[in-house]
Amino acid sequence: MPSISNSNRMPAAGECDNGHSQSHPLGAAPTGAPALELWAGIECTVNRVGDSYLDQIEASGHAHRLDDLDRVAGLGVRTLRYPVLWERTAPDGLERADWTWADERLGHLRSLGVRPIVGLVHHGSGPRHTSLVDPAFPAHLAAYARAVAQRYPWVDRYTPVNEPLTTARFSGLYGHWYPHGQDALTFVRVLLTECRAVALAMAAIREVNPRAQLVQTDDLGKTYSTPTLAYQADFDNERRWLTWDLLCGRVRPGHRMWQFLIRLGIPAGELEWFLDHPCPSDVLGINYYITSGRFLDHRLERYPQAFHGGNGRHRYADVEAVRVLANGLPGPAALLQEAWERYQVPVAITEAHLGSTREEQMRWLVDVWHGAQDARAAGVDVQAVTVWSLFGAYDWDSLVTRPAGHYEPGAFDLRGARPRATALAGLLSVLAADREPSHPVLDSPGWWRRPEQRLLYPSVRPQRRPEDGASRQRGASTRSRRRSKRPPRPLVITGAAGALGDALGRLCTVRGLEHRLLASQDVDIADPEAVDCILSELEPWALVHAAGCGHPAPEGREATGDRRASMESPAVLAAGAARRGVRLLTFSSDLVFDGGKDAPYVESDPVAPQGVYGRRQAEGETCVLATLPAALVVRTGPLFGPWDEHNFVSATLRRLASGRPVAVVDDALVSPTYIPDLVDACLDLLVDGECGRWHLANVGAVTWHELAGLAAGLAGVSTSRLEPPAMRTGGQPRFGALGSERGALLPPLDVALQRYIRDRRAAHVNRLPDKATPRAMRKRTTRAAA
Repeated sequence: MPSISNSNRMPAAGECDNGHSQSHPLGAAPTGAPALELWAGIECTVNRVGDSYLDQIEASGHAHRLDDLDRVAGLGVRTLRYPVLWERTAPDGLERADWTWADERLGHLRSLGVRPIVGLVHHGSGPRHTSLVDPAFPAHLAAYARAVAQRYPWVDRYTPVNEPLTTARFSGLYGHWYPHGQDALTFVRVLLTECRAVALAMAAIREVNPRAQLVQTDDLGKTYSTPTLAYQADFDNERRWLTWDLLCGRVRPGHRMWQFLIRLGIPAGELEWFLDHPCPSDVLGINYYITSGRFLDHRLERYPQAFHGGNGRHRYADVEAVRVLANGLPGPAALLQEAWERYQVPVAITEAHLGSTREEQMRWLVDVWHGAQDARAAGVDVQAVTVWSLFGAYDWDSLVTRPAGHYEPGAFDLRGARPRATALAGLLSVLAADREPSHPVLDSPGWWRRPEQRLLYPSVRPQRRPEDGASRQRGASTRSRRRSKRPPRPLVITGAAGALGDALGRLCTVRGLEHRLLASQDVDIADPEAVDCILSELEPWALVHAAGCGHPAPEGREATGDRRASMESPAVLAAGAARRGVRLLTFSSDLVFDGGKDAPYVESDPVAPQGVYGRRQAEGETCVLATLPAALVVRTGPLFGPWDEHNFVSATLRRLASGRPVAVVDDALVSPTYIPDLVDACLDLLVDGECGRWHLANVGAVTWHELAGLAAGLAGVSTSRLEPPAMRTGGQPRFGALGSERGALLPPLDVALQRYIRDRRAAHVNRLPDKATPRAMRKRTTRAAA
C-alpha cells in the first residue's frame, strides 16, 4: 500500500485539509490572475452493465482516430481531460497491460503542446476481477496509477476516479450500473471505495511525481423543494459535497453526514481513515448540467407518475428544477461561489455540455463561460471551463444502460465519413482566444431562460435558505443576461403557406430562433427589387427558401411545378443573399436523378432528371450555387409531418380509417422524410455555416405501398382496404432513395414514423411534444432516497 502523509489537524471552517494557505481573501479578485482558460474533454465512459462493458471510446471511433487530437489542438485547446482507462489498458492485470494506445495518444498530445488531465476510471468499476464493492479495489487502482505515473512521468494532473458520487448513485443506489445495488448501504460502500481509491492512487502517483495534482470532479447541482420536503432537500444538498468532504478529511463527528454513515453500519474507523489520510483537490472540478438542479414536491398530482418516488417518510415527485422554478436556476456562478466558500481551493467547471440543438448548445456554453467570469469577478479562483463531449456521446438518453446507438453531437459531428466541425467548434476557438462570441443565434436566450419553453409544470418560488445568499441568488440570473443587448437578427423563411414553411416557423419558435415567415402576398420572391427591399427592411442573418417544395403524387401524375418557385425564385434569392452577405438554404429533391441506380443516391452522383419538375430543380440548384457558392442546397424525399393533412401518409391513413380503398404503386423506391427531423437538421447545418449540396432523408428506402402499410400498422389502422400495388406510371423514378456521403443526420424511417403517429395524436398543435423537453441528456432518475 502506498504511504500517505498523516495529519490529524482539524481543517478550519471553509478550508480543505491540504496544508496550503490561501493566495487571496474571499471577495477579492486574484491578483494578476491569468485569463479564464478553455479546457476540453472527450466522453470516455467505460461502464459495466451486467457482464457487458459499454465503451464510449469505441462507440465514437475515437479509439481508432489519432488525428482527433490534431482537431482538438486546432481549436486552440491547450488542456484536455483524457482517458488512460484501467479497463481498457489492463483488463487482465498489470502484467498483461497493453500501453500501445496510451503511448501513441499521450505522446502525440505532448508533441502538440496539449496538457492532459489523465483519467483512470470514468464511471467504471474496474476490470472483471474487481468491482466497486471489492475491498481490494483501491489498492488495485493505486497499483495501476503508479504504473501510469512511471510510464508518463511528465503528466502532472490526474482524475483517478471521475464523479465518485454520481457513479455511486448509479451503481449502488439506482441499480443502473454494475454492481447494480439499490440501497443506501451499497451506495455508501461504493462511494467510500472510490474515495479511498482516489487517495491511494494519488499517493502512488506522487511517489513517482511529487508535483502531480489532483483534479477531483463530481456533478454539482442543487436540490429545491416545497416546505414539506425541506428536510430531504437539506440532506441532498449536504450529500452532494460528500466526495470532496471525504477527501478533504472533513467528515468527522459533528459533520452532517457522519451520523447518516454510522447509522448505515459504516465503522467509525473506516471514516477516520480519511481524517488520517487527507487527499484534497488541487483543483476542484465541478461538472455542471442543466438537469443537476432538482425540485422535490409532495403534490404528486402535478407530475407524471414516472417522476414519483419517496424516502419512506414522504412520497414525492423529483423533477428538473428548471422545469418548475419561477425564476429559473441561479446559474453556475452561484455553485462556483458555494464551492469556493466551502473549500477555498481553485475551482474549474470540468464538464459543460447540453444535449440539444446546435444553437442551444452554443448558448449553454456561453452562459457557463459568462457564469465563470462572473464568479471570478466576485473573487472566486475559477481556472477554467471545460467543453465536454467534443466528439459527442452515445446513449446517455438511456443512462448508458444499453447500446442503442443514440448519438448526441458535440463540437464535432461523427455521422459522416470523418468528424465534422460544427458551429460549437467555432465557438470554442473564439473562447480559447479570449474573444467575445458574436454568432447571431447567441443574441437570443437559451430555452432554460424562456419560460414558455422551460416551464412544464406549475411554477413554484422556493423558500430562500440562508446558504443561498442574496448576492449569490442574483449571480448568473442577472449577470449572464446583461451581455445580450443586441436585438436578435431574424431568419427569413419563404413559403409560409406550405407544410415545410409552416414547420420551419413552428420549430424556430421552439428553438428560440427569431424568424419572419413570408407568404406570396408579402413579397414577390422572383422580383429582385422586392427581395432587396425585404432584406434591407428585415436585416436577416439567413434566408430559407421553402416555397414550392412539394413532391409528385405516387399515382404518377407528375406535377409540372412552378417555374418561379423551383428555378427563378431561388436564383433571385441567391443573388440578393450574395449582395448582403446573408446565408441561404434552399431545397431540392430526389427527382433530379433518373432512378436507374440500384443503390441510394449520394451528393456526388450526376443528375439526370426525367421530368419537368426534376429538371427545374436541377437547374435551380446549379443557378443558386453558381451565384452563391456558400449556399446550402438540401435534397430530400417525399415529406410527411404531423401538422399537414395533405401529405401522402396523412391522406392514406385518413382514407383507410374511413374504410375507403387505397391503391398505390409498389415499384418506386423512395426515402420518405419526416418534416420535423428535416427542419431540425437543416437549422443545425445553417447555424454551422455548411454549404453545397446535402442529402437529408430518414434512413430507409420503401415503396409507396410499403410506406402505406407501415404507417397503418403503427397507427393501428386496418389495411384491409389497402389494395394490391399498382404499376409505376408517368415520370416517377424507379429508384429514388437518397443516401449521403456527407453525413446521415436523420434517424431511421421506422423511428420517424413512430414519432409521427405519436405527434399527430398529441394535443399540442403549436409545438412538437418531444421538443417541449429539449434533448438535455444527463444523469438523473427518480431517486430511491438514501
